[in-house]
Amino acid sequence: MSVFAQLVERLAELLGPLFQASATAAAIVLFTALVRLAVHPLSRAAARGQKANARLAPQVADLRKKHGKNPDRLQKALLELYAKEKASPLSGCLPSLLQLPAFFLLYHLFSNGTIGGEPNALLGHTLLAAPLGDRWHDVLDNGGVLGDRGLVYLALFALVTLVAVVNYRRTKRQMAAQPAMPDGTTLPGAAAMTKVLPLLSFGTLVTVAVVPLAAALYIVTSTTWSAVERILLYRDMPAAGALANPL
Repeated sequence: MSVFAQLVERLAELLGPLFQASATAAAIVLFTALVRLAVHPLSRAAARGQKANARLAPQVADLRKKHGKNPDRLQKALLELYAKEKASPLSGCLPSLLQLPAFFLLYHLFSNGTIGGEPNALLGHTLLAAPLGDRWHDVLDNGGVLGDRGLVYLALFALVTLVAVVNYRRTKRQMAAQPAMPDGTTLPGAAAMTKVLPLLSFGTLVTVAVVPLAAALYIVTSTTWSAVERILLYRDMPAAGALANPL
C-alpha cells in the first residue's frame, strides 16, 4: 500500500469515532485543510504581491503604451519595474501550483482498482450513501439525481455554485476596475476578458462532475477555503485576487 493511502487510512481511523462510515470522506476534507494550511504563508505572500501589482498597474499600462511596438524593450522595462518594486506578475500562481500534486495523488488513489497489486478497499468507502470512487455518471446509473447518492452530489454542486458566484462577482468587479491606458482607452482585449474570465469560476462544477467523489471533495474543500481566504487577505482590496486559480 502506498504511503499516501496509509495516510488517508490513518486519518480515517482517527476520525472514525466522530464520522463513522463517512470517516474516510472526513479524512479527505481534513487532509485538504492541512494542505491549504501548509501553503497559507505563500497565499499571504501572493496577496502582498498582487496588491503590489495592482499598485503598479498604471505604470505597466504606461509602459505598454510607450513600448507597445517593441516587445523586447517592453519586456525589459516590465522586468525592471517589477524588480525595482519587488513584485511579480505571477505572484498568485505558486500556492495553486503547489496544491496540484496533492490533488493528483488523491485522484490517482481513487481512480485505481488496485493498490500494490491488492484490491483498493478505499473505493468502497462512502460519503453518506455515495462511494468515494464513484463519479457523477455512476450516480445517474444508480438511483438518479434524487437518489441517496444523487442528493450527496446535489449538496456538493450547491456549495460549489455558491462559491463560484462569490468568485464570479469578485472577478467582475476586478475586471471592471482594470486601469485605462494613458490615452484613456482600455487595455487591449479587456472587453473580451471582462465577459469570459468571470465565467471560469463555474468551471469547477464540471470538474466536480467528472472526477471521483474523493477528488471532488478535495476541490470543494479547497475552493471554499480559497473563497474565505481571499475575503480575509484582500479585505482592504475587495476585488483583488479573484482571478487566481480556485484550488
